[in-house]
Amino acid sequence: METITVRTEKRCQFVDVTDKLAEFVARKGGKEAGALIAYVPHTTAGITINENADPSVITDILGHLEKMVPEGGHFLHSEGNSDAHIKSSLVGSSVIVPIENGKMVLGTWQGLFFAEFDGPRRRKLHVKLL
Repeated sequence: METITVRTEKRCQFVDVTDKLAEFVARKGGKEAGALIAYVPHTTAGITINENADPSVITDILGHLEKMVPEGGHFLHSEGNSDAHIKSSLVGSSVIVPIENGKMVLGTWQGLFFAEFDGPRRRKLHVKLL
């Protein structure tokens, strides 16, 4: 397993980590087949696969997550970041990507995004090849 550091600059933001994960696979995977596991060990962040060709898709996702779970909502959690915990649960904390011929198998428009909901912060992304 290896840990990749992701620095976020906003409270809520998606950071495209596709290239970082592709570099990891190239370094560790050679010509093999298998799978990449990417796991976020934080309760207010996540990881997802979505379109990375048109940035308005990410803007739309973040905007609608905010509408569904607003930062200023009525929550019992005293730290003031309950919305971030809920958004993290909706997005998820891990993805599995198939590896073939030493490369991630992604659709034409797909990319991998670290999803920050309580930033800005310095975060961890654990990755492992199977």
